[in-house]
Amino acid sequence: MNSSTSIRDKFRWVIDTDILTLQQAMEDGRLTAEQLVLFYLDRIATVGQETDAVLEVNPHALQIAQMLDGERQQTGRRSMLHGIPILLKDNMDTGDAMHTSAGSLALADYYAPRDSFLAAKLREAGAVLLGKTNMTEWANFLSEDMPNGYSSRGGQVKNPYGPFEVGGSSSGSAVAASASLAAACMGTETTGSIIHPAAQNGIVGLKPTVGAISRRGIIPLSVSQDTPGPMARTVSDAAIVFQALLGEDPEDPVTATCPFRAADDWLGFLSKDSLAGVRVGVARSIFAREVSDERMGLFESALAVLEQAGAIIRTIDLGTKEDDLWYDVLLHECKAALNAYLGRTPAVNPIRSVDDIIRYNEEHPADTLAYGQELLKDINNRSGRLTEPAYIEALIRNRHLAENVALGKAMEENGVDVLVFPQDHGCSFEAAAGYPSVTVPSGVTAEGEPFGLTFTGEAFSEPDLIGYAYAFEQLTQARQTPSIV
Repeated sequence: MNSSTSIRDKFRWVIDTDILTLQQAMEDGRLTAEQLVLFYLDRIATVGQETDAVLEVNPHALQIAQMLDGERQQTGRRSMLHGIPILLKDNMDTGDAMHTSAGSLALADYYAPRDSFLAAKLREAGAVLLGKTNMTEWANFLSEDMPNGYSSRGGQVKNPYGPFEVGGSSSGSAVAASASLAAACMGTETTGSIIHPAAQNGIVGLKPTVGAISRRGIIPLSVSQDTPGPMARTVSDAAIVFQALLGEDPEDPVTATCPFRAADDWLGFLSKDSLAGVRVGVARSIFAREVSDERMGLFESALAVLEQAGAIIRTIDLGTKEDDLWYDVLLHECKAALNAYLGRTPAVNPIRSVDDIIRYNEEHPADTLAYGQELLKDINNRSGRLTEPAYIEALIRNRHLAENVALGKAMEENGVDVLVFPQDHGCSFEAAAGYPSVTVPSGVTAEGEPFGLTFTGEAFSEPDLIGYAYAFEQLTQARQTPSIV
């Protein structure tokens, strides 16, 4: 038996094991961070190759784990993430030996000069930054013909449950979490890019309120809608990671609006009784014609579970449709955001604007333009100054429809505490309003495709959403380990 097989067999119990259990095993001396890193590295080298979910691993991960093991023995653990390996989406800066490329070959040689805010917070908590996950290139703003989960640098991410849709741009993180390639992963969302892949790959996705976690050091798409968030196999894991990422950042002023602190008792929000008496709004009109009969049946079963837990279901009308939200906001903000990020990179980086990305791709078409770049060209036709009347009108309109009509007003007038949706339906509203959502596994179709239930609330309602999702998760135990494992 070779050494990799020994690690694989001895620690196979780690698959689908939650962070609390892993942490206790390290406290008890039954597991070390070094062994945990070795186990996940072996998983990435075997199972990971079947999914193309991981772009690269941190060459210093083992040494970092060894250091953290020594620190645990000498001074104790830093937090519940001490020694826990976490994968980051490839649009998150790490000031180390890993690249940050947004899945693009144009940035395949780029090393960020310092950690993003969230990477620094994870290191501070004692997490091991294990590697970078594949993603839809440029967060799906290269070509409308490009499938979710494809990048020129990493190829096509594959769903571990079978030949199913892999979901939005954080697909590599979703698949890596689902297939136990790390204890948890980090994703980003502009419109559905955490919620959609999480639901499609049978995991928990937490899309925070814009302002809860700093965006500094993340390759952007939209300053008004972007937010990072945890992707994990359980609600408790997502809550533990979320807690570690909290903190005000002067370089992202919106974080000053966040009322949360890392010192809050986030595990205390995890109660099996969280749904008792909760008024749940169901806006059937926005998804009824788009959801298959089978998925609608799964959704109805989920609503029955909510009622069993003591929730009160109310059918409501949001007063608008997702199609009423205008796309111009993202088209205008993307150029401004990307040019600002790229323009601040070190001078040795030749890619300093959207112009440079387009030019690089045109010079390497066989490698970079499998699906074209018409969307990126469309973005580049905007001024990048955000002065166009069409942009301002769309921004005001979207925020009004999402915050004052579809979510806040509709919830208040109908007397509901939370909205629930099948899969990622409704994500355009929470995105435009900057509101949070949590999706949790709710079952699978007859063919084995995962189905998720998504809870959406008002700004900074994460403690409530986490509680609702946890109660639902504990009642259903609906997550199934993917067959690829």
